[in-house]
Amino acid sequence: MEIVNLLTFLNNVKDLFALDYASCEGELVNFLDILSEDEQFIQKVDLGIVYVNQKTLDQYVVVDGLRRFLSLSLLLHAICECYKKTTTKNEKAILTIREKYLLNGSRTKLRLPKNMQDIYDKIIFGERLSGKEKESPMFILLHNFWSQIKEDRLSASNIFVMLKKISIYIVESSNIPQRDLYYNLNKDKREINQLALIRNYLKNIGLESQWDSLKKIYNNYEDDINLFFKDFFVTKFNFKEYKYDKLYEIFINYFETMLQYMPEDTLINRIRQSAINYNNILNVNINNENIKRKLIQIKMHNGEDTFAYLLSIYEDYLDNTITEATFLEILSTIDEYLKNRLKTPNNVGFNELIKYLNTFISCK
Repeated sequence: MEIVNLLTFLNNVKDLFALDYASCEGELVNFLDILSEDEQFIQKVDLGIVYVNQKTLDQYVVVDGLRRFLSLSLLLHAICECYKKTTTKNEKAILTIREKYLLNGSRTKLRLPKNMQDIYDKIIFGERLSGKEKESPMFILLHNFWSQIKEDRLSASNIFVMLKKISIYIVESSNIPQRDLYYNLNKDKREINQLALIRNYLKNIGLESQWDSLKKIYNNYEDDINLFFKDFFVTKFNFKEYKYDKLYEIFINYFETMLQYMPEDTLINRIRQSAINYNNILNVNINNENIKRKLIQIKMHNGEDTFAYLLSIYEDYLDNTITEATFLEILSTIDEYLKNRLKTPNNVGFNELIKYLNTFISCK
């Protein structure tokens, strides 16, 4: 562990790579709020531990601590923008700031995941942002920096005096798997991207294209992908309460357990087929008109909480484990239950109905 000044560390690196599953969607660091508490510039500010992996002498991967570097970069850019076209001296200082802290040649030092990199590059190179991009945490923080510098009439020299008081603890974490460390440090934060973690896991075992193919089933719409996995795993693990923020853990647990029984590509293709089946249920994309009518009725009667069970029995039907007649009878029973539930909300819970339906299936 090494104590360094945050500004000095940023100056000494050429490239600072983010993990491809890292997120900047949560709260960034407003350095001006922190620094304004010390009007005399005498206190040291400890911003905690930053975990990195060193790629080369002056290239690092940030395993944890990205938001602190991103926030600092946005503050430095805000300083440049606020003092742009003021004096010749300031113009030289701006050029120095950009060369030392923000740029590596013609590109930015910070290398973010693509969706964030596009916005960050537009900010640093002064390109026009869309209305949606201006809603990003990066632009919001940058705007706050602009406002505070102008309203409080903060001089660049004073800001740099304050920044020199900021230190971090750099920990080289090359002996610990990056994804595991990142997840364990961030798993209690809502903004962690569970799907991006799964993609990275599959990428490392050569299944990246299969994962991307699965996501395309839902047009990469993450809410529907998360909904599929919820209902897929509810039946696999018999969850009483499913937690979306544990999807990565649940997926790894399931995937590595099932690898004992089948190869990796077979397993991911089976999951993908279940995703197709679930999407067909969601959109009632069924060729059999009798089944289609029953599913439409179930959707009309607010049967979304039955979809996990529907996926399970629909796949039994597709595998010829149950007959069409049995499947239709089950759908009719579920729909009748839903109609009664609309009339009497305190009716028997669906879990109790599942017990009855499973008994019914076993008798068939």
